[in-house]
Amino acid sequence: MRSRTANWFVSRIGYEKTMEDGLQKKVKELYVVDAMSFTEAEARITEEMKSYVSGEFDVQEIDRAPYKEIFFSDNEEADKWYKAKLAFITIDEKTDKEKRTMVNYLVQGCSLENARKNIDEVMGGTMIDYVIVAVSETKVMDVYEYGKKDEETKSE
Repeated sequence: MRSRTANWFVSRIGYEKTMEDGLQKKVKELYVVDAMSFTEAEARITEEMKSYVSGEFDVQEIDRAPYKEIFFSDNEEADKWYKAKLAFITIDEKTDKEKRTMVNYLVQGCSLENARKNIDEVMGGTMIDYVIVAVSETKVMDVYEYGKKDEETKSE
């Protein structure tokens, strides 16, 4: 497991996909890219999708992701992405009251249980008290990190 903090953008891509039965179907898919601006996010997702989509495609929407950190799994079977909402628990020293701060993460896993395990693996190495409030599967197809493709090309 590894985690990465960055400026993440969620991109909705529309294109005609060839289905298993050979028919063409219009689909919309979500992808997440690491970028510094909306313009860079559009350029990056366009470049990434060129090698996967034959024919034309539209970048229909780009939004800032509701998370700053993503937990990546080392398991090759982990092909799903889950949105995790965690509550960090702190004690206010003046009032002695418990305070909860909500933080969202994107977590890679092969199942809901596996995503929870991955959260515990990453967060277990911290000194922060936390509670997993919610974990739900997303429609994110893939995540493209900045520079990841370049690093893989150099190592080959």
